[in-house]
Amino acid sequence: MEQKWLAWAKEIQGIAQTGLTYAKDVYDIERYEALRELSVDILANYTFESKERIRLSFAGEGGYSTPKVDVRGVIFREGKILLVREKLDGNWALPGGWADIGLSASEVVVKEISEESGFQAEAVRLLAVLDKKFHNHPPEPYHVYKMFILCKIVGGEAAEGVETSEVDFFAEDELPELSVERNTAEQLRTMFQFLNDPQKPVILD
Repeated sequence: MEQKWLAWAKEIQGIAQTGLTYAKDVYDIERYEALRELSVDILANYTFESKERIRLSFAGEGGYSTPKVDVRGVIFREGKILLVREKLDGNWALPGGWADIGLSASEVVVKEISEESGFQAEAVRLLAVLDKKFHNHPPEPYHVYKMFILCKIVGGEAAEGVETSEVDFFAEDELPELSVERNTAEQLRTMFQFLNDPQKPVILD
């Protein structure tokens, strides 16, 4: 479960961002700006990030505050799952990333698979939509929904990408060290359940 200080910082930031979007009164704007600065102070106190970077990445958005969407492609071949090694931390993850404005979830996952693994893929069906706060991920400032989409390879070949250094397939009992910011062992085991039971319903949590 998400740590309390992080949940509070996110909620305060969300209230402030939405308030600044709609507030007209100068005093209300000042109050919302103070709330946003409080959320920055909380994160800076509990993390190693500078206030400047937090303001840019966490408290720099405008408009109504909504969760971010992370889209991950799930591909099986001969009973093994496709993973890519992330250059950022040297660990392994399902190919994917943030959803892009202007692209559907299926278009995003196909693009990410191509860029990160070299394979050309086709989206088949949605497997799961998970709220990241309910899973054993490291703390992060954003509220994130994770979409897992089953895909099939239709072309291409394994190749590293700008953000990835290796591409490989792994059996359920031979998983490498995972990039837990992106996916957990529990989530990958859940994906294997769909391989073993193609009729398994979509998971929402």
